[in-house]
Amino acid sequence: MASMPFVRRVFGDGPFAEVGAPDLAAVDDRSQLIAVGGDLGHLQWSGNATADKKWTGHRIGVYEWDGLRCRHLVRSRYPVQSFAFHPVLPLLAVGTGRYDGGYSFEGELLLIHLDTGKVVSALQYPREVLSAEWLSQTALRLVLAPCDDWDNPHAREQGHTAVVSRTDWLAVGQEAIRSEDLAVPAEPTVRIHRSEEARRLLADLATAAGQHWSLRRRVWAVEGLADGRVLGALDGTLAESWLPSGERHWSVEDEEGGRQLLLSSDCMSVWTNAERRGRRKGRRWETSAPRIARIALDTGQVLETLSQDVFAVLVEGGNRMVLRPLGGRRKEPARLMLFDLDGPHTGPDVGSFDVFNHPFPVRGASRPYALVGMDADKPHRDKWVTALDADGLLRQLFPHSWVPEEHHFGGPAVEIGQSLVHAGTVHDGRGLQPGGAYVVRRSLSGAVQWEYRTDHPATALDADEDTVYVAYTSGALAALDAEDGSLRWCTNLEVNGAPTAALSLAVTPRGYLLAGTVDGRILECSVGQ
Repeated sequence: MASMPFVRRVFGDGPFAEVGAPDLAAVDDRSQLIAVGGDLGHLQWSGNATADKKWTGHRIGVYEWDGLRCRHLVRSRYPVQSFAFHPVLPLLAVGTGRYDGGYSFEGELLLIHLDTGKVVSALQYPREVLSAEWLSQTALRLVLAPCDDWDNPHAREQGHTAVVSRTDWLAVGQEAIRSEDLAVPAEPTVRIHRSEEARRLLADLATAAGQHWSLRRRVWAVEGLADGRVLGALDGTLAESWLPSGERHWSVEDEEGGRQLLLSSDCMSVWTNAERRGRRKGRRWETSAPRIARIALDTGQVLETLSQDVFAVLVEGGNRMVLRPLGGRRKEPARLMLFDLDGPHTGPDVGSFDVFNHPFPVRGASRPYALVGMDADKPHRDKWVTALDADGLLRQLFPHSWVPEEHHFGGPAVEIGQSLVHAGTVHDGRGLQPGGAYVVRRSLSGAVQWEYRTDHPATALDADEDTVYVAYTSGALAALDAEDGSLRWCTNLEVNGAPTAALSLAVTPRGYLLAGTVDGRILECSVGQ
């Protein structure tokens, strides 16, 4: 039976890793603390968005100047816009917010108690806080964006400057600052973006501490090799290799970064893919060609690159490398592309693909699997788990949803013997509901062996002989008994005492569990018997 994990090694660690891409940073000489606001990004790419529900990647990190240890890490619903350390009290005022894309400017004023980590959302109603500044021990000046841009074409150039006074700011509670405290006329305001300034400051602080800062985010895929090497694919890096010593062996850079890893049958190379997002050039949007490459494991040399008009998902299974094209902007039906030793072949039609309904990456697959909608006009409905047989034919195995009245979205999976364990969420017009996320084990005829329900989507699955490991967007890592689905243990992932979440999982040939995190690190965890 697998025991509660502990982190043996951390690959890709570095200062300020917890906050992702920095938006703002501030140093307080009095308290010798550093505040950093950043973004870990969405849990979404062109081939999978099943884990992005209710996720927020915005983080606020409070660090000690001496050693750069993360003292507090706070999840924020909105991007950070401003920091203000109190002149006397152990208190940090944080202005957050953004435009919602259609009408409102929303945000919060967060008060972080620096001694305890307690967080207070102080505004009665959501407002974007553009600036916060302490005028004295009792007076805080706020600049807030207008509530909305209805009949106001100048809303993005305006702000409401209000001074809020309280005798004891440590006693301010949730929603204690009322709307009447902020009822002041609008005036011209300049929005200042400080992300580049923040990056320079973090680099300088790291250098002064004898460390090195570089941006790492979202490890989308991990793999372990028999000799102890560790592979990762992450933002800005097509693929990288780490030696058992903890030294990085090689790295292949990419403008977007790798999203999947698929080892070749001889374990001498690895396939990886990189999506391409549109970028504005002048008045036009341009998108470069997707990148699918095979990389030598010993040297990191790119051995070959496939030319594809549209982005494709790598499908694991047997000794084949299979691509599922995503159909471009119009999401047209597509056929699998099969790559054997004697060259590429066109496979069967698998219909259209969308990032919520059709992702179904299966680890340890003996043959390629795919989620396919049986209704060509509405491919998100009546989805079946299908398998590509050796003869090149697509075989329908069982309906994806085993509950007739529920519509299930796709998610990660792992093959165990003559069964599949797969995770997903249940559609509800109100959003993800309590108990709306599941992990289920089913025979290849579709019979349910067990089912495990939770409140948060799974980001990744893998398994060993008797345990299924599940990572969740909440940061939880759970171990389920493979035989009956009972919970063996559940823990919240932490690195150096700060919480994180796993975006990818892999059980290595040596029996360790690799977890690629949302903040760009790879954890090698012991889950020994």
